[in-house]
Amino acid sequence: MTKHKQKGQWPNLNYNKLKDTLLTVQLWSQIVGKIRLVSTPWINHGWNVTLYTSPRGLTTGLMPYAGGAFQIDFDFIDHRLSVTSSNGGSATMNLQPGKVSDFYNQTFNLLEQLGIHVVIYAKPNEMAEAVPFAEDHADRIYDKQQIHNYWQALIRIEAVLTRFRAGFNGKCSPVHLYWGEFDLAVSLFSGRKAPVHHGTMPNMPESIMQEAYSHEVAGAGFWGGSESHPYPSFYAYCYPAAPDYGTQTVLPAAAAYHTNMGEYILNYDAVQKADDPEATLLQFLQTTFNAAVKTGHWSEELSYDLTATRPTPIVTGFYEL
Repeated sequence: MTKHKQKGQWPNLNYNKLKDTLLTVQLWSQIVGKIRLVSTPWINHGWNVTLYTSPRGLTTGLMPYAGGAFQIDFDFIDHRLSVTSSNGGSATMNLQPGKVSDFYNQTFNLLEQLGIHVVIYAKPNEMAEAVPFAEDHADRIYDKQQIHNYWQALIRIEAVLTRFRAGFNGKCSPVHLYWGEFDLAVSLFSGRKAPVHHGTMPNMPESIMQEAYSHEVAGAGFWGGSESHPYPSFYAYCYPAAPDYGTQTVLPAAAAYHTNMGEYILNYDAVQKADDPEATLLQFLQTTFNAAVKTGHWSEELSYDLTATRPTPIVTGFYEL
């Protein structure tokens, strides 16, 4: 069993080396995410369906079931999937190259071993090729080192996104991973309703898209890239976007607005190679947020400097709860 030492520097990520493994894990995460979807009550904007970064990989967090609870975890250190239950039961399987259909069947076998019975819509969402999981017999790649590196990047990015989120006064999402496009994201809201959203995604009901963008939002996050943009990247967008949103000055200089995506994009490499990656990413988050606030005429109460160092509140009793 190989143990990986935690290091301070951000790991190298290469799209061409990572993409096949990331697709495999994305498909696996959709299966696990759909289990969370049917096991939890709906929370606005689909916040109940997401996964979370954990000290060993990704997790569903607690899911209620039959008077108790269970949890599913991806372990990218020992490369295992585990299901644990509040009744003391647990079941695990190895993460390895193979067929999505095998992963699907084995995952539900683990649940059955623990007496957990759930039924999901067993096809991918937000993917052009929505082969039912049970019928996806293609051989898939799983490179342990590549996914370990990606998860290590998520840990570092999570910390910066959380710091960014902490400075916001209004309604905001957790920092969480959407398994549809497999992106780690955070969303900040102005508090006002938005025009009806008419954008679409492959194999995604229009009603879900409209609920996701029901209120004015400035979103930011990280995803592994695509064939049209073969670089792991940070993104920032707002909805609705004013005509001058994409013309605003943002930092660092490597960041740019991509009209075809409708987003500001900053390649991961520009952050990873910076003298201070955390500060560089925070600068991107702050300046793109400022662009949304300025062009969208958000309340000034929501737009103070998120990167400013603020003193710890003197509320002694709070820390004793």
